[in-house]
This record gives sequence, C-alpha cells and structure tokens, in this order.
Amino acid sequence: MFLKKIAGIFFLFGFVLSAQQIKIIIPSPDLTAELFRIKGETAIVIDTVSATGKEFRFSMKGRPRGFYRLQLGDKSFVNFINDGEDVELKRDKNNSPNTVVIKSESNKLYYKFVELNKAYKKKTELLNVILRYYPKGDGYYSTTLNRLKQLQAEYLSFVNIISQKDTSSFVARYIRSAKLPIVDGTLPIEKQIEYFKHHALDNVDFNDEELIYSDLFTSKVIEYLTYYKNPNLPKQLLEQEFQKAVDTLLYKSRTNRLVYQQITEYLIKGFTEFGFDAIINYIVDNYVIKDGLEINAELKSSIRKRINQAKHFKIGNKVPNIILPDTSGKIIDISKIDTDKILILFYASWCPHCKKNLPALVNLYNNQKKKKIEVVAVSIDTEKKDWVKVIREYKMNFINLSDLKGWDGKAAIDYYIYATPTMFLIDNRMRVLSKPLTIDDVKKIFEQGNS
Repeated sequence: MFLKKIAGIFFLFGFVLSAQQIKIIIPSPDLTAELFRIKGETAIVIDTVSATGKEFRFSMKGRPRGFYRLQLGDKSFVNFINDGEDVELKRDKNNSPNTVVIKSESNKLYYKFVELNKAYKKKTELLNVILRYYPKGDGYYSTTLNRLKQLQAEYLSFVNIISQKDTSSFVARYIRSAKLPIVDGTLPIEKQIEYFKHHALDNVDFNDEELIYSDLFTSKVIEYLTYYKNPNLPKQLLEQEFQKAVDTLLYKSRTNRLVYQQITEYLIKGFTEFGFDAIINYIVDNYVIKDGLEINAELKSSIRKRINQAKHFKIGNKVPNIILPDTSGKIIDISKIDTDKILILFYASWCPHCKKNLPALVNLYNNQKKKKIEVVAVSIDTEKKDWVKVIREYKMNFINLSDLKGWDGKAAIDYYIYATPTMFLIDNRMRVLSKPLTIDDVKKIFEQGNS
C-alpha cells in the first residue's frame, strides 16, 4: 500500500538496568554498521557499530528498550529487541531474510509471531477460496472447514496463551494488538469483509503510546484500508469508501494524542502518494485543524503547505493581496479590481492538468452575460517565454500575472501553493467564498453568476 512495510522492529521507553550485551553473527560483514531505532516507518540512526571478524558485539547499556535495527553498508539488516536480556542472533549468509535467534526469549517470540502470521495468512486465504466455491455437501468441504478451524485454534493458542506468559512485556502487548482477526470461514466473502470492517481493530490498544515505536499502528492502518479497497470503483467513490475507514481509524486513535498524531500523519503521507486529494482535505479539515494537531516537521513541504492552506484559507477568511506584474510589466493590485468576484488561478505552463482545463475556463469567462467574475491567473513559471506562450496559445484574455519566481514567488508563498492548478473564489472584500477543485466546480460558479 502506502509505503514499504517494516517488520520486526520495536522501540520501548524505559531504560535498561543491566549492561545488555548484543551479539550478531554475520559471515564476512562490513567493518562498520549503523544502529537504528524505528518509529512507525521512520528509521532513526543512533550510532555506528564496529565488527570484529564475523561478529558485531556491543552493549545496549543506557539505551531505551525496544526494537532496533543493525544495517550494513549493502543495506541488508538484522532486527532485534532490546529488552534487558542478552541477545545473540545469527544470519547464515549475507542478504538472507532468515535470522536465527540463539539467545533471547523475547526475540524468539517475535520472530515466531512473524513467521506464524505469514503462514496463517497464506493458508487461510487458500482454504477460504476452497470454502467459497466448493459444494457444501461434499466431504472435502467439511475436511477443508475442519482444517481452517484447526489453523485458527493453533494461531489463537500462540497469540492468546503462549505469547502472553508475561503480559506486561512489550512483545506480549505488541502481539495482542497485532494479531489478525479471526472470521467464520463459512460466511460469504461480503459478510467476511463486513465483519473485518467492524471487528479488525477490536484488539488494538490505541492507548498504548509505546507501540508507536514499532510498526504496529502503520501496519494496522494498511491492513484496515484493504477492507475498503475496491479496484472496480471510480476514484470518487473509492475515496468515499476510504473516508469511512479514515473515520474509524482516527476515531479509535483519538484515545491517545501521540497515537492519533502518528496515524493521522501516516494517512496524510499515504493518500498524498496516491493522489487522493479529497481524502487529504477531509483529514486536514476534520481532524488536523479541528483537533489542533501539530503535524511533524519531517513531512514533505507540500503536505505542510496543504495543511497551512486549509488552516488559513477557510471560507470567510480574508486572503493576502496579490500585487504582481502582467506580461507588459505593469503592476496589478487585485484588491483594486472593480468586480463582484475574482477567481484566482495558480497554474504553470508545464502543468498538463492546467492546460487541459484552460480552454473551458476561457470559454466560461468569455460567455458571461454580464462580467461579474474576473479571473486572475497567477503563473508559477520561471521563464517569461513559457508563460507568454501558454497565454497566447489558449487565448487567455483575463488578467495574467507572474513574478517568474516559481514556487518561491511571494503570492505562491502567501497562498501556500503546493500543487497546480489551485483556485480560490473571493469577493470584492478579498474574502474566500469557495475553493473550487475541478472545472465542473468553476462551471457552477459561472452559471450562478449568469443567473
């Protein structure tokens, strides 16, 4: 889904009381490796570790408990839990995904859980396919159903009993929250999905903020969103489905501010990657702004701009004035434009989506019965020839402005422009009336102006 999943890494607050010794055996390792701790899908370098022969040996004295990663120069890595025990791990060969735990009960539990989850998912998916299509009256159907129930019982035995001998340990709490939901295999697929939508998050402890320092919450977000994914739906309807999932995830995570913030940031980053603008705007308006979340500075600049734009350009808010030169060099002050409304368009000559909609915008502008709406097109180009060319090509006979400073231009900065096209409809007192997203939204604005 959003980003590559990170498995096998925890980080838990609380300091180790003993000088915990770590020993990781890797054939022909690099002389040095980097030590990371993980927070969701973020890896943070905290130290450099040297190797002796085929072994990395180091102490975790003073390090917080939790999952760490030792990463070699070739980007291969080994994960381990720092929980107060001595740890000894071995990897048979470089780049091998298999890590053998020689010493450390917590690491043994975790690696067992990872392998069990993989096997359980694969086997139950195959068995469910058989149960879905095989005749119920046939003896093989009963055999398949019994095998599914056996797998479920074995899985629950591990996650509910074996892994919970020390219920207060970090790995036990992680497994309790990370375990997969169990569903009745005889239910039709549609009812199974509905069950997952209502119960897949039942075991997740959203109040356990120490689980932030693992892949728990990001993995659960990915898992939960898959129940709403339907590739047959058009984008608009798919966004509506994902919005339901977002509401559930954020409502449940509100119980802890830090967990809530991590999940919110992860959703914003993920939906940004896939271009689901409507969902991002929904999250920003209904959660980030409403609950005053301070979004991490590590988020991409475009995301921070999007959030600031949503905060400062609400309906009714006064917008910054725009004073820029037109193509002839004449300075235009838009606050002095005598019209009922102004549609401000931020665009660029290199933006294909902008150019696709320009003919329709020019047509709407020219066909006003009475000119009640002025269009101010602010280009974020950096070359005048590119700017002038697109104006001539599309016969843009409204007001065209630019300081040719691109994203660093004053108007682009003042309006927190993070993408093109971006539009604002304002009144003659420079207040936001609406923020149209599509050319259909613009069409409705001009139709209302002509009525």
